[in-house]
Amino acid sequence: MDHFTYGPVNPLVAYALSCIGACLALQCSARAAASQGRTRLGWLTAAALALGGTGIWVMHFVAMLGFTIEGSTIRYDVPMTLASLVLAVVVVEIGLALAIRGRGRAVPLIVGGLITGLGVAGMHYLGMAAMHTDATIHYNPVLVVVSLVIAVVAATAALWAGLHVRGRWAIAGAVPIMGLAVSGMHYTGMAAMIHDTDHTASNTATHGAEAASLLAPLVTGISLVTFVLLFVVTVWPSVDDMREEADYNKRMARVRSRQVAGHNEDFAAS
Repeated sequence: MDHFTYGPVNPLVAYALSCIGACLALQCSARAAASQGRTRLGWLTAAALALGGTGIWVMHFVAMLGFTIEGSTIRYDVPMTLASLVLAVVVVEIGLALAIRGRGRAVPLIVGGLITGLGVAGMHYLGMAAMHTDATIHYNPVLVVVSLVIAVVAATAALWAGLHVRGRWAIAGAVPIMGLAVSGMHYTGMAAMIHDTDHTASNTATHGAEAASLLAPLVTGISLVTFVLLFVVTVWPSVDDMREEADYNKRMARVRSRQVAGHNEDFAAS
């Protein structure tokens, strides 16, 4: 097996995408924490698309474009590949929602990190199950467990960062670490793969879509969504502005409430 068929190109591009997704997710999750109702749900979904879609799923399959097995054909099951994308986005949104609703308390953060981490690991191995090949592949259970631990720790750290990391310099320091954690989980899971060179599944036809024909439009589409989210984050008010507006609205609501109460008292007196 060769994980780096094209040299450092795939891992570097994959790492860059995980960093972009992490950076955008931090921006969106901060706005989600400063919002309420449908606005919060919208920012949570945006953060989940950024981290789960670009930072994790796209990173995974861009890295997989550099994966080959000598003498074997690789194809991808389309429904399972799409299911892995949905899983990545859903578990990130659930984890973020739990962490934000729990206001950063330890228990909701840990539960959210556990759900997100195991979900991200599930996305990785579901994506690998979607890979059809005529080679016989199994996994080293020790490295699988290590990849699960990395995924849970990385997910918990990402949720914590989404609630607490503010400011350009703090984000600039957190993003490379988050990207490294996501990439580390992926390549640990890949290192757990064992190719049995003595036996191949020669009786099983290799079916499914080729990597380029399946992944290129998916990766392109999600990347376009990411750039749209980046534009929205750029033109949207900052977190500080959102909080100031929320405080202003609360003060105005209290003033109107007092005015209505005073009006009612005057009316009763008359």
